[in-house]
Amino acid sequence: MISFIDATKEYRLDDQNTITPVNNLNLEIEKGEFIMVTGRSGSGKTTLLNLAAGLIKISSGQVFIDNKDLSKMKDRELSVLRSTKLGFVFQFPSLLPALTVLENVALPRTFISGVNGKIDNDPFLEAAELLKTVGLEKKMDVYPRQLSAGEQKRVVIVRSLINNPDVVLADEPTSDLDEQTEEEIMELLRRINKQGVTFLMVTHSMHLTGYADRAFEMLNNSLSPFKGCLTL
Repeated sequence: MISFIDATKEYRLDDQNTITPVNNLNLEIEKGEFIMVTGRSGSGKTTLLNLAAGLIKISSGQVFIDNKDLSKMKDRELSVLRSTKLGFVFQFPSLLPALTVLENVALPRTFISGVNGKIDNDPFLEAAELLKTVGLEKKMDVYPRQLSAGEQKRVVIVRSLINNPDVVLADEPTSDLDEQTEEEIMELLRRINKQGVTFLMVTHSMHLTGYADRAFEMLNNSLSPFKGCLTL
């Protein structure tokens, strides 16, 4: 589902200096796997996610999503792939404050209306059904500021599913949550994963690796297997 082949990303600071957050990285992620990448802040985890999403251009090597070489795709093709194949859970909720919970969840569906001849069901009906699955059916008409941190995270997660993605890319989805809410969010992600959705998640919380099928640590700009990872 996702392949990194000798993937390297460099940023040139000036004529003599560069920084390399991802260097010669190789990783194969099978359909339906839950892969977790840990590491300290600044280790290159978010860069890894951005490369997987085609949000930044690779310096050398290749990144494939569903056998598509992202480096050979045009911007419009990448936009279609992100809209139809990928879901995103960002570190911060990134909910639009002027929209209700229901409108926030339905919004990404409006971007793919008519894409590849797709005929959509009512996005608001589908958004409502998704919100019911996470116990937020009574919060559909409220605004993000009226939700707890855990409720906002659940809204972001179901929003990532509105376009029926094959892959969800999650950047620190449990940051700033208390221990009980963190556990609830991870159980939700794992439940979604067991329905066939592939997950690539990055986190600085090494104690969460037990939720993954495989876990890695970003070290020296590349990946090393994380010792002690447990399969649930």
